[in-house]
Amino acid sequence: MERIQSINPERIAWCCADYGITPELLALELGIAHASIERLMRGEDGITFSQLRKVAEFFGRGVLFFMEEGPVDATQVHTAQFRTLANQKPELSHGLKKLIERVEKQREVYLSLREELDEADQRQFTPPDLYGKNMKTAAALARDWLGLADSNSFETYRAAIEAKGILVFRSNGYSGKWQIPKQNPIIGFTLYDPACPVIVIKKQSSETQQVFTLMHELGHLLLHKSSTIDDEQDFQSHQGHEQDANAFAGHLLVPDRFLATIPDVGRPADVQQYDVWLDRQKKAWGVSAEVILRRLLDAGRLTSNQYAAYRQWRSSLPIPQQDGQPARRRYREPKHMFGDTFVRTVLDALNAHHITLAKASSYLDSLKIKDLHQLESLYAGL
Repeated sequence: MERIQSINPERIAWCCADYGITPELLALELGIAHASIERLMRGEDGITFSQLRKVAEFFGRGVLFFMEEGPVDATQVHTAQFRTLANQKPELSHGLKKLIERVEKQREVYLSLREELDEADQRQFTPPDLYGKNMKTAAALARDWLGLADSNSFETYRAAIEAKGILVFRSNGYSGKWQIPKQNPIIGFTLYDPACPVIVIKKQSSETQQVFTLMHELGHLLLHKSSTIDDEQDFQSHQGHEQDANAFAGHLLVPDRFLATIPDVGRPADVQQYDVWLDRQKKAWGVSAEVILRRLLDAGRLTSNQYAAYRQWRSSLPIPQQDGQPARRRYREPKHMFGDTFVRTVLDALNAHHITLAKASSYLDSLKIKDLHQLESLYAGL
C-alpha cells in the first residue's frame, strides 16, 4: 500500500507532547506498528493514508494539519480559553482536552447559525455588575437577574441561565465522545467569552449535585469573568476563587429568606434523620441536604460538629449501583446534552434551509435521520 512521504513528523511530536503521550503509546493506541512510527518520526519513511487518518482523528485534527510545513503555532491551534484550562490542570487527559475543543466547535456552530438566522443580537450575554459585592449580595443580584421562582429543578435552573445568553452542556453518562468518565475527577468547566460563554457539567449520580456544579460554574463566569476547570477537590476548597464560587452557589440556591422557613425547633438530634427533615425543601429548591446544612452552618444555626457528623455519615453510605443507564430515547439525547437553546437553533436553521439534514445530524451528536425527524416532532409538539 502506498505510503505518504510528505508528513511533517514535528507536528506529530508536538501533538504527542500536547496530549502527554509518547509516539510509542500513540502507535499502541492506534494499532500501528511501533517500527513504522519510529521510522516516520526519524523522517525515514511515511505511513499509509488510512494510518494518517487514524492519527488525525485521535488528535482531533485534519489530515492536512500533519502535512503542513513548519512548526506548530500553539496560539493558532488552541484558543486562549483552552490554554487557560490546560494551564490550570496540566494533568488533563487527552480525552478531556478533545472534549474541550469539541465544546468550542459547538459554540462556533451555534454562533454561526444565529448569524444566518439573523438572531445574533438576541440572547446577548449581559451579566449583572457584581464587582466589589460580597457573595450574599452578588448571589441575590444574580438570582434576580435570572428571574428564578422559589421552586426549581435542574432543568428550570438551566433554562434560566440559557435565557441569559449562556450555553449549558451536560456530558453523557455513557461511553462516548461527549462523556466525562466516572473515574475522571473533573466535575465541570467554563469557557468564558464576552458574547457567548459556555458551562459544561459532568453527568452525576443526582441532579442536585449537577445543580450545585451549575451554579458554582456560573459563579466563576459572573464573579471572575474567566475560564475555569474544577475537580472534586476544588469544590471542597476554602480559599480564593473556589471559595467564592461555592459561597455564591450556596447563597443563590438557598437565600436567607429560604433559611427563615426552616424552624430550628424540630431539628432531629440524629444526623441520620436530616435528609428526611429537609425533604420538602430539597425537592422545592432542587438542592441536596448538604447545601442547606452548609448554609445553616454559615448562618450560625448549626454547629460544625453537627455538620461534620452528617457529612461523615453520608460518606459512609454505599454508593447506589445503577444497573446500566436508564432507557432513554435516542432522539432526546441532544437536548439532554446541548440544551434547549442549542437544539432549537439547529432545528430552526434546518427548517430555514440554511443547513442540510446531514449537517443538522452532525451538529446533534450524529443523530440518525429518523431520530432527527422525531426530535423535530417533539419540538413541534406533535
